[in-house]
Formats: sequence, C-alpha cells, structure tokens
Amino acid sequence: MPTAEQERGEADIRAACAANDFALATRRTLELYGPELLGYLVAKTHDEDLANEAFSLFSEHLWRGLPGFRWESSLRTWVYVVARNGLRMLQRKPGSRHRPKPLSDSVANQMVAKLRSSTAIYLKTEVKDKLARMRLKLEPVDQDILVLRVARKMSWIEIAKIVHEGEGALDGPQLKRNAARLRKRFERAKATLATLMRADG
Repeated sequence: MPTAEQERGEADIRAACAANDFALATRRTLELYGPELLGYLVAKTHDEDLANEAFSLFSEHLWRGLPGFRWESSLRTWVYVVARNGLRMLQRKPGSRHRPKPLSDSVANQMVAKLRSSTAIYLKTEVKDKLARMRLKLEPVDQDILVLRVARKMSWIEIAKIVHEGEGALDGPQLKRNAARLRKRFERAKATLATLMRADG
C-alpha cells in the first residue's frame, strides 16, 4: 500500500511528466524511490559493485523510459521492474562490465552518485544479518518475494507485476492467478526459511 508521501510524490512526478519536464521527473523519482531501490539491489545481489552498476543502469533506463511510461501501474511498481530487468541484463553477461553514461541532467547524475556511495553502510548491516544469509539459500524468485512483501510491504498484484518473466504485461485474470500463486510460494518460502534458521541455531 503506497504511503501518503509516495502518493503525493507520484502525483508531482506525473505532473512533471505531463509538462514534459522529464529532468524534474527523473530527479523526483530518484529522491522518492532511489534509496529503497538501491537497498533492494544490494539485498538481492549482496555485491556492492554489481548493485551499483545495476543502479546506474536503472537510472539511465529511468531517464529514457519516463517519457513512454503510461501510468498503467504505480510508478513504484514500474521502477522495480526497470531495476530488476537491468540487473538481469548485467547477470546474463557477467563478462561485460557496464559503463554508466552520464545522465543529461547534472543534478540527477549527482544524486545517483550520492546514492551509490551510501550503499556501503546498508551492505555492512544487511549482509551480516543472519536472516539475510539464510535468505540467500532460497531460490532467487523466493528471495525477491520475501524482500518485496516483507521489507517493501508491496501488494501481491504489485509483486506479480515485478517478478513476471514473460514478454508483455499480464491481463487482469492472469495477474490475479499469478498473485495467488506467489502468495502460496511466499508461505512455502517462509516455512523453508524458518527451518533453515532453526537448523542454524
């Protein structure tokens, strides 16, 4: 469920897009969702360099993609899809390193650099956490579901949109079926995680 701050922020970003001020829309999106997206990438990869690369790639795709975003889902859901897809691109080509291109807007570029430099503190606390270590033993999709549902408090519909692997968007009935399937998978993942935690003492 979006917070009041997120709802106000998304309304401001939508107004900036409607006015074709995509520099402002990009900056506001990074302010609103940048820290939590970077935290998600760190939690997902447990690799500061890879998370930073993925975040830089996300920022480029955000800058280019906002003009075409149709607001058929929440902006928050869409930016998670963009970030997750960027990470998958990097992971499919592990030998090639991504060279971040400077964003056209210098303020947005400075914000990306600031957010990337702040990941070390998050990484130190998250990676050392026992639950985070146990979570790494789960399948990647189960890790995603746990982070998005527990840490990000997203709805099952939002999660179904984010973790969808196929081409094109899901329609209403498919989306509801996938959301129900992910909810059951979440319960199994929680049970597995509890078993791993008990076994680890």
